[in-house]
Amino acid sequence: MPSTRPFRFGLQAKHAADGPAWRDQARRVEALGYSTLWMPDHLDDQWGPLVGLTAAAEATSTLRIGALVFDNDFRHPAVLARELATLDLVSGGRLEAGLGAGWKRADYDAHGLAFDAPAARVERLAEGLAVMKALWAGGPASFEGAHYTLRDAPGLPRPSQQPHPPVLVGGGGRRVLSVAAREADIVGFNATLTAGVVGPAVAQTALASRFDERVSWVREAAGDRFGALELHCNVFVCMVGAEPGTTAAALAPAFGVSPAEALEVPLVIVGSVDHICDVLQQRRERYGFTYWVVPAGCAEAFAPVVARLAGR
Repeated sequence: MPSTRPFRFGLQAKHAADGPAWRDQARRVEALGYSTLWMPDHLDDQWGPLVGLTAAAEATSTLRIGALVFDNDFRHPAVLARELATLDLVSGGRLEAGLGAGWKRADYDAHGLAFDAPAARVERLAEGLAVMKALWAGGPASFEGAHYTLRDAPGLPRPSQQPHPPVLVGGGGRRVLSVAAREADIVGFNATLTAGVVGPAVAQTALASRFDERVSWVREAAGDRFGALELHCNVFVCMVGAEPGTTAAALAPAFGVSPAEALEVPLVIVGSVDHICDVLQQRRERYGFTYWVVPAGCAEAFAPVVARLAGR
């Protein structure tokens, strides 16, 4: 059945010129009607998301905040659980807890972190999320796993949202999407990034047919809870006002497909406001995707789409 969940929209930003500019950006995102300001979590040219999101929350009153997504390998889940509970409290319950298994090999190599096989990283993520949920439920919390152990951990502070902030788990492989299907509130869909770099092979995993397959994995793993899940897609190419045919011809070689197939890639949004609104409604019917995130540079141009579709 096509999803009847209403649309909402987020924007992802890495940094700004300074603190006042960052706060102004957050207020502008809120004023334009976006639901959420997201930050990535990489060890490269970006601000630290915990501090950045705190500043954004202080500058706004309704804007939700989150990382897309916190890399489970960068912080012990007990430490991250405490930080996120605090952020949920100081923001008045506006946190969305985005979590992932990590994918960008350069982050690991540059900082001496072991870049384990995808299965091991996803297993750690699943345990990490279990640890965080146990702590958010209030202590004393105990957990015994292959990677993490808790013994009567206090589980304080408790987050404002109960039983915990909405959890988003994102990825493109079957293992991580199955974890998301079973444990998350929001499932973030992406291309397959197990290689640790973005290259031609990744582009092939971004085709529309591959997203059909991913939704089927989530539906199977979620079982009866599938209807309660919010399905999310992070857009990497957003070109409002561009001519679709010309843009498709330029994009097609990167994906190794025809221009028509390139325009069907869910990570790509190109065209007039009217065209984009039609496409997003078609994608809601096909995949169930209702929560869309666009890059910061697209904030103003995409705002008419937000105004037209948010909440509908």
